[in-house]
Amino acid sequence: MFKLVNENNDVGKVSLVGSGPGDADLLTIKALRCIQTADIILYDRLVSEDVRALFPSDTPAFYVGKAMGNHCIPQEKLNELLVEKALKGFSICRLKGGDPFVFGRGGEEMLILRENGIEVEVIPGITSGIGAAAYSGIPVTHRGISQACTFVTAHAEKELMIDWKALAAVNHTLVFYMGLSKLPVITTQLTQHGLSANTPAALIENGCRNEQRVFTGTLAELEIMAKHNNLKSPSLIVVGQVVELAESLHWFGTLTSTQSQCTQLSA
Repeated sequence: MFKLVNENNDVGKVSLVGSGPGDADLLTIKALRCIQTADIILYDRLVSEDVRALFPSDTPAFYVGKAMGNHCIPQEKLNELLVEKALKGFSICRLKGGDPFVFGRGGEEMLILRENGIEVEVIPGITSGIGAAAYSGIPVTHRGISQACTFVTAHAEKELMIDWKALAAVNHTLVFYMGLSKLPVITTQLTQHGLSANTPAALIENGCRNEQRVFTGTLAELEIMAKHNNLKSPSLIVVGQVVELAESLHWFGTLTSTQSQCTQLSA
């Protein structure tokens, strides 16, 4: 276990801060206060430009983000950096996209910091599974349609440990994070385990940002929707009957129903 010996009593504090899904106006007041008062800011790839524009010009800010196959800094080294800077007395804003405890590895960082006697606080943020869906006119729960929602990460260190049979049978909204590259696996596994290929589904690119794009169709059409429209990360996948509400509730960004287009392309 990594530890550093503190040679003085002047230990800093680390704030694990959720920056939300993109729109800077969705930051909590506490998150903004932390950004404005920290000695150092360490921020992830999914922290939007709008949020980064709020960084004080005289505060050192370091990018420590991770993209698939391209880690700016390994998680272990990042943990060490947090401990090292905190033990030197710095107040650190560890800024993450969405919420620190929703696929953000905030728990891992907090455990290391607590083991080294460093004070840690968590400032929750709006996770994209709720925020991006809401900005797309898709309520993840809706009376008479869906009484529950399951968040699933499609990214894993080695292999996905997902109970596909259970997911296909729950009969409520499924939201997949970091799943664009895993679309063939997601669609195949869900349909093979009993979920109808005609289940409404949506792809949300750059949710809660000015360049947000939303495409709706069916589970079977997700792959071709992504390829035809050249979707990029960050993109969110929503599967369930609530997607049908997007056309009526759409209010932000662009919404494209691709069902007829995809059918034509796949013919």
